Amino acid sequence: MNEPIRVQRVQTGVRIEKRLLKVLKGLAEYLEMSLSDLLEGIALAAFEGRSPFVASTLEKIEQLKAVYGMDFGAEASHRMIDEEGNNA
Repeated sequence: MNEPIRVQRVQTGVRIEKRLLKVLKGLAEYLEMSLSDLLEGIALAAFEGRSPFVASTLEKIEQLKAVYGMDFGAEASHRMIDEEGNNA
C-alpha cells in the first residue's frame, strides 16, 4: 500500500482563461475529483515529462472544448492577451 504524503496546501489567486477553466472544471467533475487535485496531477505529470491523461480522457477533453468553445491549444499559451489589452 502507498503511504500518504503529508503536504501543506495554500490558497492562491490565479488568473486563467475563462473557457480553459470551464474545460478543467468539467473534466474534474467527469473524473470525480476536485479542480485542485486535477491541477496538481497535471503539473506533477508534466514535471516528469509524462502526459497526465489516457486516450479516453483526451477524447473527453476534446468534447468539453467543443462544448465551451475553447478553439485553441498549447500554441496559444504565450499569445493570449486580455480583452482589456493587458497580457494574461
